[in-house]
Amino acid sequence: MAGVQNISRRDFLKHTGATGALVLGAHVVPGSMIAAVQAQAQATGQSVQPNLFVAISDDGAVTITCSRSEMGQGVRTGIPMILADEMEADWHRVAIWQAPGDETKYDPAGKDGQNTDGSRSTRHHLDVMRELGAAGRYVLEQAAAKKWGVDAGEVYAKHHRLYHTATGRSFDFGEVVDAAADVKVPDGDGAPKLKDPSQWKYIGRDMPVVDNYDMSTGGANFGADATIPGMKIAVVARSPVYRGKVKSFDATEALEVQGVEQVVEIPALPDDAPAEFHALGGVAVVGTNTWSVLEGRKKLRIEWDDGPNTAHDSGTYDDRLRAAARAGGHVIRDRGNVDEAFTAADEVLEAEYFVPYFIHTPMEPPAALVDANVRPVRIITSTQSPNETRQYVAKALGIEKTDVECQVTLLGGGFGRKSKPDFACEAAILSKMVGAPVRVQWTREDEIRNGYYHAASAHGLKAGLDASGKVTAWHHTGAWPSLIALWAPAAKTGHAIEYGLGLIDTPYNEVPNLRIENGEADAMIRVGWYRSVNNIQHAFAMNCFANELAAAAGRDPVEFLLELIGDAEVMDLTEDGVLEHWNYGDPVEDWPIMPKRLSNVLRTVAAKSGYGKTLPRGHGLGLAVHRSFHSYVATAVHVVVHDDGTFRIPQVDTAIDCGRYVNPEGVRKQIEGAAIYGNSVAQFGKITTSKGAVVQSNFHDYPITRMNNAPLDVRVHIVEDFVHLRPCGVGEPGVPPYAPALVNAIHDATGKRIRTLPIGDQLKSA
Repeated sequence: MAGVQNISRRDFLKHTGATGALVLGAHVVPGSMIAAVQAQAQATGQSVQPNLFVAISDDGAVTITCSRSEMGQGVRTGIPMILADEMEADWHRVAIWQAPGDETKYDPAGKDGQNTDGSRSTRHHLDVMRELGAAGRYVLEQAAAKKWGVDAGEVYAKHHRLYHTATGRSFDFGEVVDAAADVKVPDGDGAPKLKDPSQWKYIGRDMPVVDNYDMSTGGANFGADATIPGMKIAVVARSPVYRGKVKSFDATEALEVQGVEQVVEIPALPDDAPAEFHALGGVAVVGTNTWSVLEGRKKLRIEWDDGPNTAHDSGTYDDRLRAAARAGGHVIRDRGNVDEAFTAADEVLEAEYFVPYFIHTPMEPPAALVDANVRPVRIITSTQSPNETRQYVAKALGIEKTDVECQVTLLGGGFGRKSKPDFACEAAILSKMVGAPVRVQWTREDEIRNGYYHAASAHGLKAGLDASGKVTAWHHTGAWPSLIALWAPAAKTGHAIEYGLGLIDTPYNEVPNLRIENGEADAMIRVGWYRSVNNIQHAFAMNCFANELAAAAGRDPVEFLLELIGDAEVMDLTEDGVLEHWNYGDPVEDWPIMPKRLSNVLRTVAAKSGYGKTLPRGHGLGLAVHRSFHSYVATAVHVVVHDDGTFRIPQVDTAIDCGRYVNPEGVRKQIEGAAIYGNSVAQFGKITTSKGAVVQSNFHDYPITRMNNAPLDVRVHIVEDFVHLRPCGVGEPGVPPYAPALVNAIHDATGKRIRTLPIGDQLKSA
């Protein structure tokens, strides 16, 4: 049931500077996703806050609100495209306004709280944005009919104009705003009709990103560009060991640096308080410019109490993870009788795989500007999660969340790091302490040594083959520090969320006997989500092991994978005793696990990549598949390995089935970017610790993909077969299959098996 709400233009115009006379707002009725729209010609004293809205000025200019964070993925283009298409707006007359953090206004689907993570923006916005656009079109058509004195059924909208069918008369959108004040939008059976997909002119077609020009010419504003009159700049010296504390510090030399004004201590988080996204404490150098505070920080003399995690040493911790993976313990999926099947198997194979810690390395390290001395508290930052930023800043200041506002800038990359607002908490605490606005700037070294890390993990795989080379039993055990330890430090096994990230929903639906277990691991560092999260290690272990099994059975790897996956319409985990299945936060009825879609992309990428052709010496082609964030992805990597152990990647082919998509250019960009990101994971990514401290500090010892080692030609194949189904994620699903496809390609070229990431110099030492 829809509720019709009067929308006041006053606050909207104050923030956007628009001169519009018509404001269309989406208001989500509790328990419903149906948007109601009310047009209002003149500003009044009424103030009903919309969740998401569009304004039309009397010159016809359209302003559409984007409530998600733009970090290069094109969300400020894709989401408004949907509304503009349904409303019949001319895209060249559309401007985008970035919403501040307020989930009571700007979360029209009522699902995400404005969090831009989990590859869910399009899949949660397509329906509601279409409804809002259709309602806007309805209001305009009704207003035109009113001005002409004709039946609304004789009026239609087309490319920013309203037409009268009988006479050919037309109005520009801006010419009817004065007649739209009293138009009511019906609900139920009379609700505005959505376009048939055959009528779409933007959805499903290439559209350049609206921020491309500013990003390319230096006109874009990111978190580090934010300024407020009278603000200070701060950097923080943080404990090298997770949960360490300041014992004492001497700031004498730091204060002698010109431009340094104060050195203050951020109190450590209490020992019994979970880390979550809070500021952990440290010593802050506050001054007038970035250079001065960085120089001042170098001159601090700090004695640290390293705390309880000094025993975190990769040399021993990684071995404990491997032992925990072998031990298993917590069974999360069980089908048939694995033990009996192993006894009866003609051949049993085992292998172990290891994936180290990774760190996000967005182009723009974290930065946040906060003025805690005004009400509401003002935050300007590059965040993926403005409302969690408000929540944690409010906790840090001891005030209510409603007393905090958050303005979102463009993000220079996010990858999950910028959904964690500890850096904004630091800025808020310092602003309150020094009595001025403060922008906290993290450096690359800060980001690498004090961030939130992708979990290191160990995996043990065991499988039984019958005489024909068919898999009769599959046993997968894994161990990793859980990201849930941020809230529950004593957690030693994973959470349903982590199991749902490509493990419990293993794609191998046709294995008759299957068991998946999770061993225990201590969290001795801040573990958080990272682009595609645990899907990385699960896809790596499973795809590499399947490739090993195919070789042992003397079978074609693609044929072997297709047999494992099958072509079932739906995979039902409840048949294997899985009572709790985290399905990326969505109902499994709406987004079921569909093995046939995974087989389909595998067949597609095999054909597109030229799989099966004879390759020259030193060349190899490897494939891998994975379902994540509801999308189905298969990647084929072509590698050339030289005699000295170096290699290059001349071509990558990736097929993606993401259901209904909005901007195919955006899909291609994300998959191309995933190949670059996945290449960093596969070749270079490795964070290690010694005596609790992270060893790496910058790109010299934590390298990422550069032009000289990037895949040269990334070809993206968007599979249309299931485009009629609901939209799925795109930003993350391209990452997981890349590393196993590359490793399988290396084996195809050299016969060398790599079971531990990163690849590094393993080929050189072979």
